[in-house]
Amino acid sequence: MDNQTILSHLNNTGQVSESILLGTLLSLSGGFMDAYTYIGRGEVFANAQTGNILLLGVNLSEGRWDMALRYFFPVFAFVFGIALSDMLRFRFKDDPNVIHWRQITILTAALVLAIVAFVSQPFNLLANCLVSFSCGIQVESFRKINGTTMATTMCIGNLRAATEHFTEYAIGHNLQSGRKAALFLGMIAVFVLGAVLGNASVLLWKERAILVSAGLLFIGFLLMFIRGKDEVYSV
Repeated sequence: MDNQTILSHLNNTGQVSESILLGTLLSLSGGFMDAYTYIGRGEVFANAQTGNILLLGVNLSEGRWDMALRYFFPVFAFVFGIALSDMLRFRFKDDPNVIHWRQITILTAALVLAIVAFVSQPFNLLANCLVSFSCGIQVESFRKINGTTMATTMCIGNLRAATEHFTEYAIGHNLQSGRKAALFLGMIAVFVLGAVLGNASVLLWKERAILVSAGLLFIGFLLMFIRGKDEVYSV
């Protein structure tokens, strides 16, 4: 089976970076990272920055400055991850002499997560910042699955879109809306599965559990060497 045949099974856009297969790996990793930091690193969210901002405000209102910082710095790291992803995109998206810019970002995120596995419990703040940094990279670099705008690190936007498309399908019998609703719901289910896997892995391997998420991203990095017709310079 040649590369183009494989690609035809991955997605309809011709871009592996938007394929359902890669989206599944990213959503598994997204759910895993949130479970890892919340269960294993002191109840801080890796992806759900709304929750971190909420807890930041609650702790500020109660004068618990140390706890407030525990939630502030992961938010800042998440923003920095987004910014780094954009900088890499602007720098490398038109350069034919390097690998695709999304491969650079996903490999960076995987390597950062691998480092987290060796950060001990007394340094949970650092670990959480590094995981949130990786999440920021992922959410900015991979915004579409099968040509549809979708997040792989959070669920609220996907849940809204799934409900909207399902309603359009139920009322107007629009098959395309039905397919999109199924895709969104499927990715939410994969995210939940990632959280289940993350919880089980933390119980088994403690801090080292994050290596599973790093491995998922590294598989995604390798997968992107199979390129579709628009992959090399796509933004």
